[in-house]
Amino acid sequence: MELTRRDALAALAASGALVAGGASLTWDRLSRADGEHGEGESAAFDGEEVATLVAVATVLYPSAATGVPEFVETYVVGRIRDRPAYAAGVRDVLSTLDASAESWYGGRYATLDDGDRDGLLRELGVATAEPNPDGTDAERLRYYLVNELLYAFYASPTGGRLVGIENPQGYPGGLESYRRGPRS
Repeated sequence: MELTRRDALAALAASGALVAGGASLTWDRLSRADGEHGEGESAAFDGEEVATLVAVATVLYPSAATGVPEFVETYVVGRIRDRPAYAAGVRDVLSTLDASAESWYGGRYATLDDGDRDGLLRELGVATAEPNPDGTDAERLRYYLVNELLYAFYASPTGGRLVGIENPQGYPGGLESYRRGPRS
């Protein structure tokens, strides 16, 4: 199952985000669009933060999912481009996750194997934490990373089909969907 930038745009539309100019939702776009940063600084995440974001998504998404880096890039850039406080929250939990990975497993989160990545999230209590942007580390990880990435996946047409939702919110399903009978 291939996740595409189009899937990410559908998930963004379902979240209520403005998706005009969706083709240009790239990390590079964030760097150029932010005028509040000085020369050489960037509003975008650095390479290690991007790698951590993608690594979290690969743990959360089914192993058959491909195209995860592009999907995550489009969705996350669309979510943070006009929300600097939200972007700062995401950046903060990425730092927290990497610090825990280095302390407990001896390497950054993105360098761990999938089993250790999954184990670290569970050890941090993310699986049972309530999402809260001002809460504990586990609650903030749940709010900024896990819930956000899972929402993106299941609100996309590809992820929605996996769980039997043919037309997730924001994605009408196309003309073919309207021509079929209810049980075909």
